[in-house]
Amino acid sequence: MALERVGKILKMADEANTSVIAFNCINYDMAYSVVTVAEELKKPVLIMLYPEHQYGFNDTDLRGFAEMVKSLASTVEVPIGLHLDHSSDFAYIIKAIKAGFTSVMFDGSMLPLEENIRLSKKVVEVACNFGVDVEAELGRVGFAADSDEERMDMYTRPEIAAEFCRKTGVTSVAVAIGSAHGVYLETPKLDLKRLEEINQATDIPLVLHGGSGIPNEQLEVAFTKGINKFNVGTEFFQLYYDSIHEYMKAHEREQNVNLLFEMSKYVQEKLMTYLRKKLQLSKF
Repeated sequence: MALERVGKILKMADEANTSVIAFNCINYDMAYSVVTVAEELKKPVLIMLYPEHQYGFNDTDLRGFAEMVKSLASTVEVPIGLHLDHSSDFAYIIKAIKAGFTSVMFDGSMLPLEENIRLSKKVVEVACNFGVDVEAELGRVGFAADSDEERMDMYTRPEIAAEFCRKTGVTSVAVAIGSAHGVYLETPKLDLKRLEEINQATDIPLVLHGGSGIPNEQLEVAFTKGINKFNVGTEFFQLYYDSIHEYMKAHEREQNVNLLFEMSKYVQEKLMTYLRKKLQLSKF
């Protein structure tokens, strides 16, 4: 199957009263593992690139990443979506669209509301010409290291969400309801009542960022109350790092270059074991 539009996958998730899971990846090992398990379990998934991993760390490049995901998607029957994660750079977003990304996120959550609306709408207007979906963020998800009081001040308000969606025309919107990026200091507690109110006030798929470390029982409820896209990054990257470290430690006394070639298979198996469990949250 060719790469599927993210908007269509989110609609499928909404109709199934569940969420598609979106995984941040940086290379073939991670993307291959996601696509392989998605096909095995027959569950749609999204593969995302976080911009800084491209321009800050040179882990990949935009066109190469897009072509890699397209190639992997062409080998399976399950729907696979490609998405550019957080970017506040209009020029970079256009560059990603031209490189083949079929969905992009404009993150104007740090801006005043009217500026966030204006720029989100601008991205939508351009993206529509290329048949590309647009995600925006309203409220601020923030970071796990912040205090609860700081995060609550940034939560998404239902009435503002309704206005934002109406004025921008975005395909989906990331909402702040208690999740945070990074490693949680304490077990997070999602504001599910607020989520219900936001879902009632809007008519587009809602997105939950900062998914690493949220208890499954909270996620399962959130997926039935409007969350149709769920981002996973930190715990997936941590597992990737731990798997490499574990492999290298097991072979630290050996002097065999072939171990380098065998490492990918080892890491992929570790990632796929995790993915088989994680994707059970998605009730397609």
